[in-house]
Order: sequence, then C-alpha cells, then structure tokens
Amino acid sequence: MKSGRKATASCYGDTDLAVLKPFRYSPAGSVQDLLFSRWLADFSPRSLLIVGLLFCLWPGFAMAQSNYSFTQALDALWRWLPFIVTKGFALNLLVSFFTMLIGTIAGVLLGLGQISPLKPLARASWFITQLFRNSPWLVLLFIVMLALPFEIQIGDTIYPIPDWLKAVFGLSLPIMANISEIVRGAIMSVPTGQWEAAESLAYTRHQTLWLVILPQCFKRMIPPWMNWYAILTMATPLISLLGVEDIVNLSRQAMEAEDNHPELLVPFFGFTLIIFFAYCYPIARYTIRLEKRFVVNQ
Repeated sequence: MKSGRKATASCYGDTDLAVLKPFRYSPAGSVQDLLFSRWLADFSPRSLLIVGLLFCLWPGFAMAQSNYSFTQALDALWRWLPFIVTKGFALNLLVSFFTMLIGTIAGVLLGLGQISPLKPLARASWFITQLFRNSPWLVLLFIVMLALPFEIQIGDTIYPIPDWLKAVFGLSLPIMANISEIVRGAIMSVPTGQWEAAESLAYTRHQTLWLVILPQCFKRMIPPWMNWYAILTMATPLISLLGVEDIVNLSRQAMEAEDNHPELLVPFFGFTLIIFFAYCYPIARYTIRLEKRFVVNQ
C-alpha cells in the first residue's frame, strides 16, 4: 500500500523516475513560424514615438556646425518624394509580388514532392528545400544575376532580361524552399486518422490529398505565408546592391543630385524605413490575428 501511495504521489509531485510527459501539439504556422511577425507586431506606440524623436533629434546634433539646415534637407526629400515612391518603392512591391507568386507555386509543388511515396522524388525535394532554406539570400542573388544572360535571342529578335526580373528569380529560391516546408509541415500536422478514414472510404491517395488533407491545411498555411511575405518585402532592398533601381538606389541618386550633403542621409533613409514599416506593420498585425483565429485545437 505504501509503495502504491508513493507511486500515486509521484504522479503529482517531483520524482526521479522516468515519466511520460503530455503530448504538446504544434501545428504548422504556430509560434516558431511567426517570429518575425510577432516581433514586428509587438512594437508599441510609445516605442515608435521614441524612435521618431531620435530621428528628429539626431540631425540637430549632426548639423550643428553645418550651413545646410534640416529644413533644407526636408525640402529636398519633399521634392524627390514622388520620384522615390512611384519609381523606387513601387518596384520593391512589384518584386515582392512576383517573387511571392513564383515562390509559392514552386514551393507548393516542392512541398508535395517531399511527402511523395516515391523515395527518389521525396529525397530530391527534401535536398532542394534544405539547400535553398539554408543559403544566404544575397549569395543566391549574386549567383542568379551573374548566371542568367542579359538578353535572349529568339530568331532575329533579341529580348533583354531586366535586372529586376533576375532579382525576382534569385529571391524566389529561398521563398520557394520556405513555402515548401510550410506545405510539408501543414500536411504532416493533419492527424493520421484523417488518412485512415479516407482510406476506409476507398479514396485514392490523390483523392485523399486534394479532397481531405489539403482543405484542412489551407488555414494553417495562411499565417506563415503572410509572415514570409513580410520578411520578403523587408529583404527587397538587397537588390539595390546589384544595381536594381529600387527605393534605396533612387534615394542615393537623389542625394547625389542634391550635392551629397550628409544631412540628407537621415531624412531620405529615415523615410525609407518608415514606408517599409508602414507597409509591413499591418501585415504583421493581421498575421497574428489570423494565427489566433485559425489556431488548431487538438
């Protein structure tokens, strides 16, 4: 009886015996997949105000011994604002849209390949996913920009390949790999009972996947997909290092046209920071909202 009581007490207290801990279900697209959106959404209005005050105070100290005032720098920014936004930031958004489109289509196919019953296909899909998931984005951009031709000749017609389009292909590779992992994780998170129930109804694997499994995965994949779109948008300024005329590159050209005054750095690049934040912050907030709405209860 005493040993039985000790065993019962050990279930509720500390024990040095091996115990089976309760299973914790972690659906695809949960906390670890939304770290960026959670970090961005956690910014409070007070912290944003402090950062804004620092940006406003810094030029005062930097221009204490300069003849170029902060008002002149703001006037220069105001003159170049339509050019920077409509030509520069619009290109960043265009690159992000096409990259996400291509990366999503390729990533879905690659993710389905990872769960294929054909071992060679599954292993090849896994290898491609891990290769591009763990490769530096900037290195992939350089490889694609240098490997792809500048123009293609079909018959007597020459078609130039713009730099921004090559940047889209370069950024699509890591996005493809991460979307592939989202798809694989979402499919694997569906309880095996769903597969067994479909098999008992004489569904083929194709029917089970498209009629039973994937409809349940759709809600689980939306939050991490949006999270990666926000990350991708933040990463698009990398293409400026390759000569693509995005918002960063056009801001440099505008500052050169204004005689490269050092006082222009904070207004121009501060505006770049603000416009990216204003675009990605609502996406991060909505991602967290969808994650709470689509949480999977097991």
